[in-house]
Amino acid sequence: MTVIPLPANRPPDRFYRGGTRLAELRGENTVGEYEPEDWVGSATTVHGEAPTGLTRLPDGRLLREAIETDPQWWLGPDHVAAYGADAMLLVKLLDAGERLPVHAHPDRAFAKEHFAAAHGKTEAWFLLTGGSLHLALKEDLTHDELAGVLERQDADEILGLMHEVQVNPGDVVLVPAGVLHAIGGGLLLVELQEPEDFSLMLEWKGYPIDGPKDGHLGIGYDLALQAMERRARTAEEIGELVRPAGFGPSVFPAAADPYFRLERVQIQGEEQVEAGFAVMIVLTGQVEMPGAQGTVTLERGATAVAPHAAGSLTLVGDAEVLVCRPPAP
Repeated sequence: MTVIPLPANRPPDRFYRGGTRLAELRGENTVGEYEPEDWVGSATTVHGEAPTGLTRLPDGRLLREAIETDPQWWLGPDHVAAYGADAMLLVKLLDAGERLPVHAHPDRAFAKEHFAAAHGKTEAWFLLTGGSLHLALKEDLTHDELAGVLERQDADEILGLMHEVQVNPGDVVLVPAGVLHAIGGGLLLVELQEPEDFSLMLEWKGYPIDGPKDGHLGIGYDLALQAMERRARTAEEIGELVRPAGFGPSVFPAAADPYFRLERVQIQGEEQVEAGFAVMIVLTGQVEMPGAQGTVTLERGATAVAPHAAGSLTLVGDAEVLVCRPPAP
């Protein structure tokens, strides 16, 4: 057994436009106006829209059901001992055709208490294109001050309260749960995150979102605002969250390690990748992975899932590959 190539998995009717750059990367036809994401190797459903979001394997099985049937084969004994049959990871390809609305995600404690969920939603990005994004507040706000910002729905006011950050291809950004953020229009990125679909909206005006009804995920805004970080972050703190990726087994800031890991592999000839459950994305070139049942060939834009049972992988070719992993057990 070796890696399993994956088909596209694009949930429809998301709350922002995009998808053309994603289709180009994947070598596919242009998608709908509101299909900006590909959920890669997903055992997670779109909030309130199950089973949308789940990855279906080429043999017709849902990846989530396959993992639940044989978790040790997929995830490995150490992972199962630590986390059970929970893959602990959601990977997305994301193409922002417009700036996303400002929002935040709950942390684990908040999600457990108010959504009966096992995870919050810390996330991190690997940038495939450059541009700008907004990340964290520049000044402290009280709960009432943030509530006023929410009520006014003034985009200039909201963005003016936040750090605007310029990013380049190959940069990584860690977004801790609770931190307000907005991906800028034109950015194409790979996102690793805790496997939940929880977004609490500070902004919705101009987007196909019924903010007063849906922006708080049913818990009411007085409570939802408590999940949003209201303290200012300094420029130095932002610098700890945003940096060039480099290459190696863990290119995100160390604070991401309890949530997920990203290995960036440059292949010029042959490279080895350690055994373990992983979602793989080919960024450039072509890579071959020989196995007992034949050789799998993946080209630019291809995605695949590697079960733990595949063992260590040999990658042959001239390519750049991202290997996305859950936290170490």
